[in-house]
Amino acid sequence: MATSLSLTSISLEFLWALLLLPLPLLVRFWMPPVSQSGNVAWVPFASELEAGDGTKPTSGSSLRLALAVITWLLLVLAAARPEWQGDAVELPVSGRDLLLAVDISGSMQTQDFVLSGRQTDRLTATKAVANAFIKRREGDRIGLILFGSKAYVQTPLTFDRDTVSILMNEAVIGLAGEETAIGDAIGLAVKRLKQGETAASTDQVLILLTDGVNTAGVVSPDQAAELAVKAGLTIYTIGIGADAMIVRSFFGNRQVNPSAQLDEKTLTQIAELTGGKYFRARDTEALQQIYRIIDKLEPVEKDAQMFRPRHALFMWPLGLALMLTAGLLLSMTPVVRRR
Repeated sequence: MATSLSLTSISLEFLWALLLLPLPLLVRFWMPPVSQSGNVAWVPFASELEAGDGTKPTSGSSLRLALAVITWLLLVLAAARPEWQGDAVELPVSGRDLLLAVDISGSMQTQDFVLSGRQTDRLTATKAVANAFIKRREGDRIGLILFGSKAYVQTPLTFDRDTVSILMNEAVIGLAGEETAIGDAIGLAVKRLKQGETAASTDQVLILLTDGVNTAGVVSPDQAAELAVKAGLTIYTIGIGADAMIVRSFFGNRQVNPSAQLDEKTLTQIAELTGGKYFRARDTEALQQIYRIIDKLEPVEKDAQMFRPRHALFMWPLGLALMLTAGLLLSMTPVVRRR
């Protein structure tokens, strides 16, 4: 977007510097005249600047005087520090640091969810719902952790929600291993939030989504929860997976519980210990509702902050003044002619 430069966009940081404008005149009229008794140093072009016979100064001396005046005006203007103020820009709202930890272990490929009328796996449903949640989190710094047998940062904390959504969609089941390291995921979240800690954000939230039990990793979920408490991290846990589904086999159809391995007790303890809450998502609608509830529990800040960028302009009058000064000095240097 092009920004037009107008006088209303230019301001002087040190307006009082303009009081220096009449300084040369004050010095000229208030300083006593110099006594010229005895030997006097020779001044180049003195005959032009000071006509003892009553004649007017030459055109050359008048031009130098005009240039000297312009040079002084430019120097004073540079000392006043002119600056151009751009159009108001809305700054990112100071919200919270919010990390999403998503389970991509092998069990997330279970197709017990329905999305747009079609049977789909748990991770695909999670991507659709979580991306809608991310778009609503304007003003928050959002990061993404993926975990299976190991946990790793897919997206560091950023205000760029589009990038988080893109990298969320690139998550692949089994990429981090077939097992589930819930404790390591929480520990990694605590570490990343400490590294990205800023004065602008005091609220730190982790939303952890899994469909299983901790079966891998170095840090246990209990130990990780204690670390989160010390770091002031609030954890919302989501247990995902249907309670029942029909499985077709050679012997016919039978009903099974695909979430039999879900450790709801541990997820509840983690949430309660850190001041969060445990949610159970048995289908896509429930998962959507859970993220809406979290929106209400952790509301987005709405008060926008405006900022007008400033660009210093003093170097232009200063540079021009130095060029004119150099020209004046050269014009007053006597030319030695060879005979």
